[in-house]
Amino acid sequence: MLTALYRAIADLGNPALRRIITMSLSLAVAGFMVLWVGLAILLGHVTPSGWRYVDWTVDLLGGLTVLALTWLLFPAVGTLVMGCFLDRIAREVEAADYPLLPSARPVSVAVTLTAMLRLTAATIILNLLALPLYLLFPVANVVIFAALNGYLLGREYFEVVALRRLEPVSVRRVRHRLAIRWYIGGVVIAGLFAVPVVNLIAPVVATAFMVHLFEGWRRTVPHLTAF
Repeated sequence: MLTALYRAIADLGNPALRRIITMSLSLAVAGFMVLWVGLAILLGHVTPSGWRYVDWTVDLLGGLTVLALTWLLFPAVGTLVMGCFLDRIAREVEAADYPLLPSARPVSVAVTLTAMLRLTAATIILNLLALPLYLLFPVANVVIFAALNGYLLGREYFEVVALRRLEPVSVRRVRHRLAIRWYIGGVVIAGLFAVPVVNLIAPVVATAFMVHLFEGWRRTVPHLTAF
């Protein structure tokens, strides 16, 4: 597990992966620039009250709202944009580290994006439901966070990688047999997403990490060696 994580971090030196990171974050920044311009235009059309301090307060609150939304949503938006490139990320990692592998099954951007949207929605909803537990149990909340998000992230990233090599029926069968392994991998991935700044590149590291885990399992786990 640690070896796979180390190799995934080392893969960040791959120029192709750095280009994906740069492009994804640039698209996220461009999206927020559109948001900033839109809100600036909206605030510009707010009818002045005639009270200088009231108008100044409205402008200030509007600016602070934009900054707060940027700080809160940028990691999520960056992650979602980067999610469109997960198949490409996996392909680049395989080409660099496993050059003898046969060509993988193509996974469309639509399928990958749907998976990321499903993951994002499930993560938001379930974590909101778990919010009272996070607040009521200050120490146990770390365990709850890791357990919940480890399952969600581990399953999703496992399927993204496995679907490139296995038929959907085989993926479901293998997923059940390797549940503990990908679950532990998911806990590691959840840790990456929980660290500020690191979470901006977490999808790339998580995908590379799962590729290394999956290829390791294919070589060592008896019921996977046939694939």
